[in-house]
Amino acid sequence: MVFSVKSPILGFEEVYQMELEKIDEIFMRLRNADAPAPTFTLVNPFALRSYEFEIPLALQTLLNLDQAQNILIANIMVIQNPLKESTINFLAPLVFNFDHKLMAQVILDSAKYPNYQISEKISSFYQERQPVHDK
Repeated sequence: MVFSVKSPILGFEEVYQMELEKIDEIFMRLRNADAPAPTFTLVNPFALRSYEFEIPLALQTLLNLDQAQNILIANIMVIQNPLKESTINFLAPLVFNFDHKLMAQVILDSAKYPNYQISEKISSFYQERQPVHDK
């Protein structure tokens, strides 16, 4: 689904339309609808942790959230090898309004949200399975 970018993704102010593609229940791909770049891997933060923040009133208005029924929150993930070294930006979530096909990035104040970081390793949100040894 293609979304109009109402407040730009930092560093990509010239991108006006992004296409969102669901990979599975946790991961999504977001790419520029008008050019080959940029492309982002997104993650559903609620699958990893408790995650709450306030969307500023100006962005609520830009995204027409007052009547919206279908809203998605996602975070940009920087893929590393091995995957457990990948990082997630919890201080700049993306908000999608599916009803009106609008999206924006929200920049959170780190002083107001000290539990969220700009680069948190995904490995801190899951336990690796240890091999089982027979006795």
